[in-house]
Amino acid sequence: MSTPRLEVRLDRIAHNASTLVDRLATRGIGVTAVTKATLGSPMIAHTLLAAGAVGLGESRIENIERLRAAGVTAPITLIRSPSLSQVGRVVAVADTSLNTELDVLAALSAAAQATGRRHGVILMVELGDLREGILPDDVADVARRAAALEGIELQGLGANLACQHGTVPDAVNMAALSGLVRTLEDDLQISLPVVSGGNSANLGWATDPSSDVGRVNDLRLGESILLGREPLHRQPLDGLHLDAFTLVGEVIEAKTKPSIGWGSTAQGAFGVPRHQLDRGATTRVLVALGRQDIDPDGVTPPPGFEVLGASSDHLVLDAGDRTVAIGTELRFGLDYAALLRAATSPFVPLSAQRSMDA
Repeated sequence: MSTPRLEVRLDRIAHNASTLVDRLATRGIGVTAVTKATLGSPMIAHTLLAAGAVGLGESRIENIERLRAAGVTAPITLIRSPSLSQVGRVVAVADTSLNTELDVLAALSAAAQATGRRHGVILMVELGDLREGILPDDVADVARRAAALEGIELQGLGANLACQHGTVPDAVNMAALSGLVRTLEDDLQISLPVVSGGNSANLGWATDPSSDVGRVNDLRLGESILLGREPLHRQPLDGLHLDAFTLVGEVIEAKTKPSIGWGSTAQGAFGVPRHQLDRGATTRVLVALGRQDIDPDGVTPPPGFEVLGASSDHLVLDAGDRTVAIGTELRFGLDYAALLRAATSPFVPLSAQRSMDA
């Protein structure tokens, strides 16, 4: 097979998704499965839906269009606030979008009315992570105005934590979200069917039997399903597979070289090169992968290899004293950043692998 390639075990994705769906169902919480790290892959989307996800979450309208073109009819939420320049496309293919700005809501309303559609909106609340979100004191006013717009339907509130500043979802901020929902419903005399409490970082709070989940009934899960880890400390989640994805790269050079370069030095192609230890002469391996394809800090090489760095097109490894043949395929583990980069690189095709014994 051609390299590089990103191999995915769909059976392991299905296991991770169904396990989390089942765990959260006991708490009254559904799973919106996030596909953005897979470039909106239809085969992964179908796997997630078959495993019990109530819908899909996507951050790019192009990926939603790809999913619709591939025949995915399940509910899809645009999980990044729509750009004004794309509201027509959003209304055409997304059932729901996460929003914070009245100007965008008004544009969605106009686009929906122009096409005879209704578009669902979830207002995102700022709970301390300082990425997207309406400040709590302003939520009631924005909600009142949103509810009055034709063509859109105010479906609920949401929040996002741990992405920008690492703010941990806990009893305090989650209770604040539920409290805002109750206040809005009382003040506006409406029902908000969706309370999207956050992402994979919420799992510890949501699955703790001592936690009061309040009105939260939806989580947007990506990393936990795809990689089997929680994002707060990148610890493995009990019972989940950590190796659903494997990056395969091909060796294009393997030579014994000094471990320290020579000549006067300045910056490399990507800034100041990392410090190298003098280990004497070792086997230095080049793999046909680079920063266009992966985050070199997020790949785990095979045992006995060490990542020394990367340029645009080359991943540089130290192989110690072993002999490595040209054309050898090396298999790498990935963290979320590396998976995101690899899956969205046009040079790294996604390849589904047959089911094998666990």
